[in-house]
Amino acid sequence: MMLLKKIGVSTLIVFSLLIALLYFYDYDYILKGVRVVYLTGHKTAYIDDTPYFDTHIIDKDVSEKWKLHKNYNEVPTSKKIDSTHQTLGTVAYLIIKNDSIFHEYYAEGYNKESSTNSFSMAKSVITALLFKAISEGYIKDLNTPVNNFIPNIEGAYASELTVGDLSSMASGLNWEESYSSPFSITAKANYDSNIRPLIKGLKVIEKPGVKFKYLSGATQLLGMVIEKATKQTLSNYLSKSFWKPMGMSQNAKWQLDSNESGMEKAFCCIASNARDFSRFGQLWLHKGKVNNQQLIPKALAIKAQQPRFTNSPQYGYGLWLTKYKGKKVTYMRGILGQYVICIPEDNLIITRLGHHRSIPTEKSAGEDFITYIDEAYQMLNTAAR
Repeated sequence: MMLLKKIGVSTLIVFSLLIALLYFYDYDYILKGVRVVYLTGHKTAYIDDTPYFDTHIIDKDVSEKWKLHKNYNEVPTSKKIDSTHQTLGTVAYLIIKNDSIFHEYYAEGYNKESSTNSFSMAKSVITALLFKAISEGYIKDLNTPVNNFIPNIEGAYASELTVGDLSSMASGLNWEESYSSPFSITAKANYDSNIRPLIKGLKVIEKPGVKFKYLSGATQLLGMVIEKATKQTLSNYLSKSFWKPMGMSQNAKWQLDSNESGMEKAFCCIASNARDFSRFGQLWLHKGKVNNQQLIPKALAIKAQQPRFTNSPQYGYGLWLTKYKGKKVTYMRGILGQYVICIPEDNLIITRLGHHRSIPTEKSAGEDFITYIDEAYQMLNTAAR
């Protein structure tokens, strides 16, 4: 009995020392990560984590109902897509043809009203907000220096950094985009309680506007610029600029770094449903126009869907780019296989939400990504016969 008591006391001392060291070395955010992830039975990020964070509400107004295709949910799915859904944990899969929902699939008790985490699809939303801020005169253009709004950015090339560089992932910032290490700045940004000083401590160590390098810190800094320029929270500006005029079906939530006075995690974490996320597909597909309203300038919407750098054709401004059988494809992407895929040539949107994805490479979006597109065309072709 005495031995067990000694072991218990020793264990308590060790844990107390570890916690003290985490606070001393500014790694206390790891405790929140443990609480949000491991103590809820997960091993990594997951789609239903929003309740564990403070949030701002993105208010909707009058909802605009989606049209249903004449063949809505009439065409059976293939064994391949059924297997992909099951293996990768798809919870929502939509095929939208000519702005009408052709196919709609939900699993695991999720439905058209279920909200899940967007993860990095939010980066595309931030670029849409940038374009809106430019159209409303808050920001002059894509060449506007970041230090016009965030004057204390450091680094040899700080004065050269523009908002366009942040949107196109050509920032030159000293940011480590790591999802595996709990000690990385990416993990700290996701779980820390004060993201602004973390971002302001970054340095522009490489010449910006020269090459593509995907960095979540660039999007967070862009969010801070938009916040400063518009004098609004990102959630309020998103509500006013897109959620209300697009006719979203539900209010959404945007995760914050801390309490209600905190800042949105601009690089991720808008919680909404598949139908509402698909409205952003319309935004890009129709060159900035939704519900007969030109919400962002046509020229900027087109520019976003073109590669900025010829040696990095996979990215434009806030959007991933690829080709499918010679057709241009624009898409929003989240780390667990959140996709809003747009194929303008065929007026087609494919939205997928779920727990896992195939691993993309530098030259390929991933096997799952191709499967979702293949299935859409196969089903549409079947309906057309």
